[in-house]
Amino acid sequence: MIELPPRVDVREVGPRDGLQIERPIDTADKIRLIDALVATGVRRIEATAFVSPRAVPAMADAEAVAEYVRAVPGVDWSGLVASPNGARRAVATGLRTVEYVVSASDGHSRANARRSTRQAVDEVAEVARIVHDAGGRLEVIIAVSWDCPFDGPTDPARTAGIAARAVELGADQLCFGDTIGTTTPVRVWRLFDAVRAALGGAPGADAVPLGAHFHNTRGTGIASAFAAVLTGITRLDASVGGLGGCPFAPGASGNIATEELVYVLDDAGIGTGVDLAAVLAASALATELVGHPLESNLFRAGGRNRPRGAPAAAGDPPRPAG
Repeated sequence: MIELPPRVDVREVGPRDGLQIERPIDTADKIRLIDALVATGVRRIEATAFVSPRAVPAMADAEAVAEYVRAVPGVDWSGLVASPNGARRAVATGLRTVEYVVSASDGHSRANARRSTRQAVDEVAEVARIVHDAGGRLEVIIAVSWDCPFDGPTDPARTAGIAARAVELGADQLCFGDTIGTTTPVRVWRLFDAVRAALGGAPGADAVPLGAHFHNTRGTGIASAFAAVLTGITRLDASVGGLGGCPFAPGASGNIATEELVYVLDDAGIGTGVDLAAVLAASALATELVGHPLESNLFRAGGRNRPRGAPAAAGDPPRPAG
């Protein structure tokens, strides 16, 4: 019998990763969505990204969003950056959890950040200093950990080596991204075996939390997330309604849906602290704000107690048309 963890820590990434490829929406509407997500009970939320507004117009209001969320208690708010300058902007707003992205492949690194993987990794030390001097924590997110749309499959040893180097340079936690939604459960197991082996000799590496971020582009996202849990990963990203994708990775569609991840984990007896009905309500709001149907099958079909075709119960979110 496989032993399951008692709890998985879900990070909601809808306000950043979910909205970054959408047409820009008003800051007031982002705040409405953020408030709905706080009401779900999730206690880690990726609020925004401090990146070039020319490259990612949907994140042009990063400072305004950060100013709002820092006054909301009970949530570990984070902001994503791609450079030391982005880190300075993030900590200046008062955010104390900063995510710095490194691509495991040169092709994606050049498309995403206009520099090689080695150059991006070398900057971890400077970003860590900026964040630590402000009293914060640095999470290094390794994009295209399994596959790159430009360079093909990523060697697990390469990803694991980047992880070990990031820890040496000051990363407090790590997250591994299936940026284009290609990985499968067996490959998830293999990568985390390689990562743990690479981190085994690094001082303090056993205290570095590991997380994972999956996309559902090819329908394997939830299976891969559960495979990660079976390897001992208890920090997972998800996006309300399955919103999201990488603007610099061709064909990278939505993240795994928060409601689908919570549904699977709850059914396995793994606690999340996240209320499924509240997530479905947030998905309904997200549908309204972005103006198109969401990717989440659970949102379209309803939960186990609401078979398709049954009338909505009081408080249930409306099903999208079509």
